[in-house]
Amino acid sequence: MEAGFLEGKAGPVFHVLHLPDASSIRGAVLFVPPLAEELNKSRRMVSLQARRLAQAGYAVLIPDLYGCGDSGGDFGDAAWDLWLDDLARCSEHLETRCPSPFMVWGVRAGCLLAGDFLATRAQPATAAIFWAPVTNGEQHLTQFLRLRMAAGLMGGQKEGTAQLRAQLDAGEPLEVAGYSLAPGLAARLAAARLQRPHAEAIEWFEVAAQDTAPLPPASERLIERWREEGAAVTATVVAGDAFWSTQDIVEVPQLLEATMQRLEALP
Repeated sequence: MEAGFLEGKAGPVFHVLHLPDASSIRGAVLFVPPLAEELNKSRRMVSLQARRLAQAGYAVLIPDLYGCGDSGGDFGDAAWDLWLDDLARCSEHLETRCPSPFMVWGVRAGCLLAGDFLATRAQPATAAIFWAPVTNGEQHLTQFLRLRMAAGLMGGQKEGTAQLRAQLDAGEPLEVAGYSLAPGLAARLAAARLQRPHAEAIEWFEVAAQDTAPLPPASERLIERWREEGAAVTATVVAGDAFWSTQDIVEVPQLLEATMQRLEALP
């Protein structure tokens, strides 16, 4: 495993590169992280999966995008286009170090960003791996703002989503769950919709209380539309907790195993 900084457009971008033990690399995987606290809650699962991928012969690059984690800047300095530029630089570094079939792996709102990033590439990725993807950025932003509303109620302050959105629309940053949300980032997130990734195969994973649970209706509709458009999409539901939002750090072994099984099944 290697760790270091890449030169980003706005400042240093920290990354960890998991390298396989095998002399021949089966694939190069770029991770696209979720937003804010979901990133911190997901780190354990991401690390576990990256290690398993490396053991199976895949190189995995995990960045902290600008304003996040150990990279330069604060979250309030982050911007959607800046993150896309970070991903482009990370992918160039990964493909230079590990020339092999290129894949992208996103978690939650990171899938929105991954879809936008893949749309900029001339060549399709071998695979796009989506964990519990957010399909509607507007809804995700609303859920994020509700964290501030809940904290406000505990402190005797009553705010509504319309009021908070008005503040953002007026160019005023908002403090939400310890993060400074910039109006520009909020606007890009609100406008984002999960687009069909430019990839030869799409591996879509949902986490539910039981592995027999149906896909969320929005996910099912989107997957069906992509299939009608000719995309090769495999959807898998695994049993486990929503590790990105639980109070404690949890693991979902079934998701780790299912991801490896699907990668093994790729042509």
